[in-house]
Amino acid sequence: MSLTFGILVILTAIVLIILLTSVLRFNAFLSLFVVSLFVAIVTLPLPDIVPVLKKGFGDTMNSIGLIIIFGSIIGVLLDISNATTSIANYLLKLTGDKKAPLATSLTGFISGLTIYCDSGFIVLSGLNRSVTAKSKFHPVVMASVLAGSLYGVHNLIPPHPGATAAAGILDVNVGKLILAGILTAVVATAAGIAWVFFISKKIKLSDGNSMPDPQIDEKNKGFDGNLPSVGHALFPIALPILLITISSVVEILFPGDTSPFSQVIKFAGDPVIALMLGMFAGFSLIPQNNFKNNLDKFINSAIEKAGPIIIVTAGGGLFGAVIKSTGVGEQVGVLLSETGMGLLIPFIIAFVLKTAQGSSTIAIITAASIIAPMLDSLGFSGEWDKILVILSMGAGAMMISHANDSYFWVITKFSGLEVKDSLKVYSTMTIAMGLSTLLVVLALAGLS
Repeated sequence: MSLTFGILVILTAIVLIILLTSVLRFNAFLSLFVVSLFVAIVTLPLPDIVPVLKKGFGDTMNSIGLIIIFGSIIGVLLDISNATTSIANYLLKLTGDKKAPLATSLTGFISGLTIYCDSGFIVLSGLNRSVTAKSKFHPVVMASVLAGSLYGVHNLIPPHPGATAAAGILDVNVGKLILAGILTAVVATAAGIAWVFFISKKIKLSDGNSMPDPQIDEKNKGFDGNLPSVGHALFPIALPILLITISSVVEILFPGDTSPFSQVIKFAGDPVIALMLGMFAGFSLIPQNNFKNNLDKFINSAIEKAGPIIIVTAGGGLFGAVIKSTGVGEQVGVLLSETGMGLLIPFIIAFVLKTAQGSSTIAIITAASIIAPMLDSLGFSGEWDKILVILSMGAGAMMISHANDSYFWVITKFSGLEVKDSLKVYSTMTIAMGLSTLLVVLALAGLS
């Protein structure tokens, strides 16, 4: 197969994915499967097609399935127990009403470590309206601050599906990616908040805040009429992060150590085990009198939410396996390596895909599938290099959230904003976040 024909097939596949998922609104998994099958039929021998499809799907499911399930269960437990409300109330007391955006951003960032950005915004939107009414900040400012703090984490850190799938596709240690992603997401969130305050002072926004002023401490209560303590609320989030961090530090300080101590630490710090332990810690948020009757219902709810995400993510892995099997990636990688663009390449691919079809998850998965065969040619063969590639794709997949992104409409509708205000503040904020993340990635690459 000629390189020209192979590139034409892959470009056609990308256009088809964008068309099917964004314009025709087809199911994302079905779109990925159909396009993958199309690419396989026109590029691979007939006997190889089904084995390649199965392997791509199965390998990705193997690497991300349990992580997403356990992360989803933790998110549901934090939601139904109003642990996120407890965290927000505590932070608001520390910062005061005048620094309400800081409390909101911290709440979003911490909650976003395990809750997906769209569901996280829905969970926290009522609380955010209360904080907005008390603080007198403009609704679009507070909504954008919350949205950005959830959004940066969502694009850069497992167990969120885009980053998790990319880690599986590029064969990256998830624990190390989580740590690097958290540090990068802090900068992205700070840049986003700074942009929100800058742009909101430079442009004219719609008048007033007509939203109701429910009492923040009375509106949302836990099972027994009381919110969980902030320490209790944070524990299911902090435990897996702590275990993963300790495991990564031990691996860095004692590489190749096979002592029983190191083996236990690495076992507990494996993201699957760490998130499972975080899930068990989350069970303690359910009072004993509700535990037996509700636990199964909550877990089923979380699995129902996780199922479609896992399937779409595995569909992306399937697409990547087909592209890799064509051999075009290696050839294109050789050509691109001569451009000297380096980490700009995954950023630009993800940026174009995100802006065109709206889904950050699909943008990252598709970009990872395209980049994977090129890694060696581009000089990204080491694990740290691959982590930077994923963060670069995460940066590109932040830009630009607008009317073709379902998250844009969640923010706008749940906050009662004017669309023009969301475009002026939130959409431009995603550009600031993406570019600042890219700068961090390039700086890290320069230091390594």
